Amino acid sequence: MSWLRALPAAWAIAETLKPTGKPLDIQATATDSGLDIDVRGSGALNAAGRTALARVAESHKLARLTRHGELVAQRATPLLRVGRAQVPLPPGAFLQATTEGEETLASLALGFIGKAKHIADLFCGVGTFALRLAESARVSAADSDAEAIKALQRASATTSGLKPIEAETRDLFRRPFVTSELKRFDGLLFDPPRQGAEAQAREIAKSKVPVVVAVSCDAATFARDAKILIEGGYKLDGVTPVDQFRYSYHVEIVAKFAK
Repeated sequence: MSWLRALPAAWAIAETLKPTGKPLDIQATATDSGLDIDVRGSGALNAAGRTALARVAESHKLARLTRHGELVAQRATPLLRVGRAQVPLPPGAFLQATTEGEETLASLALGFIGKAKHIADLFCGVGTFALRLAESARVSAADSDAEAIKALQRASATTSGLKPIEAETRDLFRRPFVTSELKRFDGLLFDPPRQGAEAQAREIAKSKVPVVVAVSCDAATFARDAKILIEGGYKLDGVTPVDQFRYSYHVEIVAKFAK
């Protein structure tokens, strides 16, 4: 398994960049094509430094090595299967910590969303929910990460048998979907970062979307956003914790709200 090679590769990268004297952030993703590693914090590198990193990538048979998202070396396009789709991952793409955790969250979310036919997927990332939802419903997806949206669009365009997916780059903290835009949806899923989605939750609370699924990695911001929805007339119909962060107090939450 490619993830077993992640730690040795990370050590080799760290040793190569040790002369920079800078703390490093090394993100490794186990893809269907092999390890995809993005390195941040090294500062500017000269040609010799980039060549040394490329040698590490080759010796550890990495699918791709990038530095601050810029390509250093690539043997194969990092691909990740999501449902029936193959997603070409952008460097440093946000994903769940484990495959089992992601599949569990997706299964819970799809079960809660039920038979909705037009679903908004907000804070969608590369489409780990949207691509699965599109197997049975139209999806309108949004995220502030332009590269993640491009990856979702490419995966949607090259996968047969999916319902239409409209994907847009949009900062949902500054420009949330407002009530008038939410009228067309009979289902909504939102999976914000740790700070939650207060502005978006306030708009959802004023809407008449019958089923809302909230996914959260922070219990405190989930509670805040859930309170906003409940005060807006939603009922909490179910909530499931998913403990995928071993040896950590962090927990994922999937909840269903109905109006």
